[in-house]
Parts: sequence; structure tokens; C-alpha cells
Amino acid sequence: MEDKTDWYGAETATFGDRVAGAREALGLDQAGLARRLGVKLKTVRAWENDLSEPRANKLQMLSGVLGVSLMWLLNGEGEGLDGPAEEEATLVPEVRSLLLELRQIRAEVDDAADRLARVEKRLRTALLEATEE
Repeated sequence: MEDKTDWYGAETATFGDRVAGAREALGLDQAGLARRLGVKLKTVRAWENDLSEPRANKLQMLSGVLGVSLMWLLNGEGEGLDGPAEEEATLVPEVRSLLLELRQIRAEVDDAADRLARVEKRLRTALLEATEE
């Protein structure tokens, strides 16, 4: 039975999925991609978690660094990745569900860490003001 799933098509993958897939196919980690693009690590994380999208100039650079077409990054059409090997494709529904859940948890953890940093900064400011009085 042949699996016709288009792993990176518009119906099955998001922009973030395609960025992560192309990055992983190159053997790059998020920090390495961020360095190559001249952006912060949290920016790459936000792209891969579909919390934001790059501006046009970074999108062009991203396409070049990842070796995929702009159209493939945006909608899964054109020059890009084909998807996993056939034996991996049999795990599609369960693996896809787990990957989506993992990405959601990672995004929540990243958001909580950002929120924690903001609260800590406000606390330090309040303590500093209290000691100055």
C-alpha cells in the first residue's frame, strides 16, 4: 500500500513544520540556523512554532540557507523536501499527533519562560525602588 501523504503540503504542514523539517534535513539545530540568519534563537523558535513569520528579507535568506524555494516554505509547492522514508510514513497519524503536541508544549514552555523573565524583571525593579526609599 503506497502512502500518498504530502508531508509538507499546505494541507498537512505549516510554515513552521517546513522550516523545522528543512533545518533538520541539513543537520542544523535552531541556534545554528539563528546564527546563519543573524536573528535571535527565540525568533527561529517562534517561526517553527508558527507564532510569527519572517519579514520578506529574512524569508529570502531562510530559503537560501535551507536550500528550498520560497514557495515551498510558504505553501509546500516547489523545490523542497519530499518527506520521510516509506517505513516512517506508516507511522503518520500517531507520530504527527505526537509531534504537534510536542510543539504545543514547547511553545507553552517558551511562553512561560518569557513571562517568568518579565515578572522577575518587575520584581527586581520593585525591590530596587523599595530600597531607594
